Amino acid sequence: MKRRTIWNQELIAVLLISLFISYGYASAPRYSGHEYSDEPPKSSTVYESLKYYSEILGRDVSYSVYLPKDYDGGTMNFPVLYLLHGYSDDETGWIQYGQVQRIADREIDKERAAQMIIVMPDAGVTWYVNSADGKAAYEDFVIQELIPHIDADFRTRKDRQFRAVAGLSMGGYGALMFGLRHPDVFGSSGVLSAGVFTDEEVLEMEQNRWNNLMGQPFGKDLSGASRLQGNYARYAPQKMIDSYQEQDQSTKFYIDCGDDDFLILGNLALHAQMIKANIEHEFRVRDGSHSWSYWRSALPEVLSFISDVFHR
Repeated sequence: MKRRTIWNQELIAVLLISLFISYGYASAPRYSGHEYSDEPPKSSTVYESLKYYSEILGRDVSYSVYLPKDYDGGTMNFPVLYLLHGYSDDETGWIQYGQVQRIADREIDKERAAQMIIVMPDAGVTWYVNSADGKAAYEDFVIQELIPHIDADFRTRKDRQFRAVAGLSMGGYGALMFGLRHPDVFGSSGVLSAGVFTDEEVLEMEQNRWNNLMGQPFGKDLSGASRLQGNYARYAPQKMIDSYQEQDQSTKFYIDCGDDDFLILGNLALHAQMIKANIEHEFRVRDGSHSWSYWRSALPEVLSFISDVFHR
């Protein structure tokens, strides 16, 4: 009995010491690098599927927003990246599959990217253009409504130098389109696996595929040479390049497509067209296909590229 009592006393002493140590660590102030602080470490914030009513579209549009770690509680204004999703995705695609918060946090923490606001709007399958039937003027919505709304509701730097656009696939086409058609609005553009095709690919596209993929923005049930006319011709890369050359301002372009991507021929043709037009751009072909793993690996380079423009 005496031996058990001694053991119990030793156990109680160990437990008391452990509790004291744990309490000491839990209550100790955190060293911030300059002074001790009781504030928890800052982190970025993502607000998913916010709503904005568009007068142009006549409906609510959903969008998600990434705010960098120094946004809350501060007064500083931040540059903005409009990050566009691909066909059949929505405003959550870059968050759920693209891991944008983790990647942006890492690149910012390692000082490879600037702290920025990232806006991810839902565009459905509009291809970000004003549709052929006039019922979905998505390009007008972004320029005339979404950007002014973001500038009004968030602490943004409103000069074009501090506004970028980037996207993948359909969103890569959207980023290209906005950069070429609105260099007065966007200072830089990150174009990933852009949904651009050669004329031969457009002409040979199977009818159901054309209707499902391109029908809403460019006109359903079109075949043959009629596909290359009308709204498609208005938004064709060469047409936009020709108009871009007449602008007073220029956009910095970063273009990237995988060597196994089904869109590689269109992207190579785009590269050639931009070379011929003497449009300054970075062009990359890397090992990879039309996949989220490819776009996740590309996002750090896009963030670095647009951050260099922000810093000029």
